[in-house]
Amino acid sequence: MRIVPVLVLCALAALPVKAAEVRVELQLPQLNVAEYHRPYVAVWVEDAEQNAKANLAVWYQQRGNSEGAGTKWLPDLRQWWRRSGRSLSMPVDGVSGPTRPAGTHSLVFNEQHPELGKLPAGDYVLVVEAAREVGGRELLRIPFKWRNASTGNAQGKSELGRVSLTSTR
Repeated sequence: MRIVPVLVLCALAALPVKAAEVRVELQLPQLNVAEYHRPYVAVWVEDAEQNAKANLAVWYQQRGNSEGAGTKWLPDLRQWWRRSGRSLSMPVDGVSGPTRPAGTHSLVFNEQHPELGKLPAGDYVLVVEAAREVGGRELLRIPFKWRNASTGNAQGKSELGRVSLTSTR
């Protein structure tokens, strides 16, 4: 008679546990300008005191001359650079990558991410910053709950389009 509840518990224990995850849809607008350069973009997580807690993505020109032409312009991502960028040695495995063309880009991060996985559950802010040579600079912030369900979005005005976030547990 007690076998049925034990079997049910065993079956539930065998189900995969869904990992905490953050999905980001990031739009880089097509700009009609005379001299277009793909933007450098940084995506990171901050706590309530604006301390950088996890670098998620940094897109920059990775092919440069021997003097590091690509990394030379990373300080133009001013907020990211001040918060954590200047203490990093580029490239960063799993974080850095080449610049991206105009369009919508999907990013997925889960608790397997080396920095995100260390964060305790709580309230954070996703920050997306873009800077473009012969262009402008823009920064968007989206509050979210890590290790809990939440959604948010922000709309850029120049260098960034719509950025949306979905956090799940």
